[in-house]
Amino acid sequence: MDYQKYLRNENFPHIWCSGCGAGIALKAILRAIDDLGIEQDDVAMVSGIGCSSRTTGYVDFNTIHTTHGRPLTFATGLKMARPDMTVLVVTGDGDATAIGGNHLIHAARRNIDMTVILYNNNIYGMTGGQASPTTPLGDIGTTAPFGAVENTFDISGLVIAAGAAYVARCTAFHAKLLDDLIRKGIEKKGFSLIEVMAPCPTAYGKLNKKGSGAKMILDQKDAAVRIAKAEKMTAEELEEKIVIGVLVDRDIPEYIQSCDAAVAQAMNARNGSA
Repeated sequence: MDYQKYLRNENFPHIWCSGCGAGIALKAILRAIDDLGIEQDDVAMVSGIGCSSRTTGYVDFNTIHTTHGRPLTFATGLKMARPDMTVLVVTGDGDATAIGGNHLIHAARRNIDMTVILYNNNIYGMTGGQASPTTPLGDIGTTAPFGAVENTFDISGLVIAAGAAYVARCTAFHAKLLDDLIRKGIEKKGFSLIEVMAPCPTAYGKLNKKGSGAKMILDQKDAAVRIAKAEKMTAEELEEKIVIGVLVDRDIPEYIQSCDAAVAQAMNARNGSA
């Protein structure tokens, strides 16, 4: 495929560090859109603040680079105003689950038709290496020099529990699988989230002695377990593993359709009473 047609080349070179998973995720998003044949003018991509959120600056779609933790609120308004648009949200573990955590659970609860690609690198990479809601217990961040003392969010599990229609998880190593998971998320009617385990060698990796970006990606290969295999494993066997694949895919009422039905019902009641 021709990646160049989807890129704002004047904004390159990008800011991402060598070995970061963000570039792999970007190309997977572009391949998914290209495979679906969606016109660029029909795509709206929204981001907040963070390494992941720089993605909107590099793609030639309708894009909005919003405030920290708020991309889902902007995307919700956009989708309500333009339900014909394919709305994508690119965010990170800090942006979406810390300051933006409340917006994440309610967007999933509403099941509004958008696709969220969440880069989970276990740290605040852009702003200084602070511990995030997904920094593993005991691991180091600049705000946790003796190790994180808070339990971590299972982001995919949280969004499933909140009511999303489609949730998947993948690693940066499994790039072709990521294409497929994102494509299915875009096709799904309702709220979709794809959690991308994206290594951060510069902040998280350096602070926790994880090695180079290439090593961290190869470590993901060893840690990853496909969902079908994971279902046959014990909790002890799954410790420190990354379960990848489609975690939930269900057909439930979508928010805009439910709103339209409520408006129609109200109008009918009004006209009937008149």
